[in-house]
Amino acid sequence: MYITTIPNRTSPPAILLRESFREDGKVKNRTLANLSDWAPERIEALKVVLRDGNLATGAEPELGPSLPHGHVAAVLGMVRSLGLDRLLHGRRHRMRELCLALVAGRILEPSSKLSLAQGLQPGAEHSTLGQELVLGDVDENEFYEVMDWLLERQPRIEAELAKRHLGEGCTVLYDLSSSYFEGRCCPLAQHGYSRDKREDRPQINYGLLCNFEGVPIAIEVVEGKVGDPKTVPAQVAKLKERFGLKRVVVVGDRGMITEARIREDVQEAGYDWITALRHGSIQPLLDARLIQPSLFDERGLAEITHPDYPGERLIACFNPFMKEERARKREILLQLTEAALQKVEDACRRERNPLRGKAEIGLKAGAALARFKMGKYFRVRVEDDCMGFLRRSALLDQEAAMDRIYVIRTSVPKEVLGDQEAVLAYKQLAKVERAFRTLKSVDLQVRPIYHHLERRVKAHLFLCMLAYYVEYHLRQAWKGLLYHDEEGSQRKTPVAPVEPSSAAKAKKATGRSKDGFPLQTFRGLMQTLATLSKATVQLGADGPTYPRTSKMTKLQARAFDLLGLKEV
Repeated sequence: MYITTIPNRTSPPAILLRESFREDGKVKNRTLANLSDWAPERIEALKVVLRDGNLATGAEPELGPSLPHGHVAAVLGMVRSLGLDRLLHGRRHRMRELCLALVAGRILEPSSKLSLAQGLQPGAEHSTLGQELVLGDVDENEFYEVMDWLLERQPRIEAELAKRHLGEGCTVLYDLSSSYFEGRCCPLAQHGYSRDKREDRPQINYGLLCNFEGVPIAIEVVEGKVGDPKTVPAQVAKLKERFGLKRVVVVGDRGMITEARIREDVQEAGYDWITALRHGSIQPLLDARLIQPSLFDERGLAEITHPDYPGERLIACFNPFMKEERARKREILLQLTEAALQKVEDACRRERNPLRGKAEIGLKAGAALARFKMGKYFRVRVEDDCMGFLRRSALLDQEAAMDRIYVIRTSVPKEVLGDQEAVLAYKQLAKVERAFRTLKSVDLQVRPIYHHLERRVKAHLFLCMLAYYVEYHLRQAWKGLLYHDEEGSQRKTPVAPVEPSSAAKAKKATGRSKDGFPLQTFRGLMQTLATLSKATVQLGADGPTYPRTSKMTKLQARAFDLLGLKEV
């Protein structure tokens, strides 16, 4: 180990404690500590120790507590590489560092603000996060203040993200999700359509704006009872007024970009759009024989026109692989519904305490039909002492005819966006759905939501979006080490299921990356990095201290190399 002085232009020089080591036959150097704020006499004492050695001075190194560090270094390294720290605040500031702790903590160990505060306390740390951000003692009330501080900056931060990842003529993906809520104090928490299948709980809805690659740009939290289409006007206004974009293609699913929203919001703003027709709107096209198998080219695409959609392009997509899957799922649900109805019918026939009365029998039959949401496919006859049911064959045949077909609807001219590219753009909504899965799953755990004030709930969702922003870029940097099809994800095959690339097949067959490393899940790689620890070493009872990081494994070194981090 040695001490070196590094010139720093007009600022005072940096005084660093470094060590040399050999790796792969080459001599390399790494920084162990920054001693710039040490007193001169302390630095001179350490120089004597390093020059004369521990035996000459009688000082023996003592190893202090060791904490998980590698995953912290990776997350904070990506935060700084993305400039997220400067985006929150231009210079070092306690509120900024606390906010970074909230973002990083959501990736490292999703938990409540109280749990995070406890895990940052000196002497009770879960990792080196508090040390790296120089937080000292942290109280959970500080985190609540930081959430209010962050919420005030949300419009500016989102505008900066839009400046980075959006531009004139860009394609914007928008979708809505929901999370159920424990408690009844938050005015945002209301009963509505539950995507979590928890109709018994109030919920909040949140819409996410992403660019074409799926990078999150902005998030907005609304009441749980608000329907998808009603959230579109605010998003269009955000793109137009706050982000200042004049030319945008808005992509939303068929339940969101409705006729009214197209006419009153998207077109009014001068934007183009891409969505899809509902199943009920496809049937008239089939009845008019505008969609026939002979129309489709080798890609399974056919552009058609209809007077109900003037000035628009309709792109019919034929996917034979969808027919088998949809038919399989529908048949399973039909059989489950029939089994539930059969139980009601059997209850009417039993000898002991049979089910009687139209009202009682109807309630039981209605519950059976609603359980799997297959009521429209059955005709049910209810009497005072019996019931009967059968499938609506004609309706099922109509559904089967549409199993292989869906129709993309867009205002973008063909010379600007070809048929295949338009379908691909609609398919990109899957990246927003992937973002929602990451937010809700074990990675970030947006729920349960521990806050009840409206502003805190909004700040919590914004923190989760920022955490996903960091995780998205970590995944992109590490995709060679993860179970990720780097080649297949880039191919433009919009209709047929994407066949895994040769690289993906090789990964699956060997369980290893191109470099020979064992493949990881994102969470698994983070756990592997967490085994890289950092400890404090003290030279003698009253001697100087310095941090020491354990030796990296080759996999850890590769992960940091992919992030462009040379020192951790």
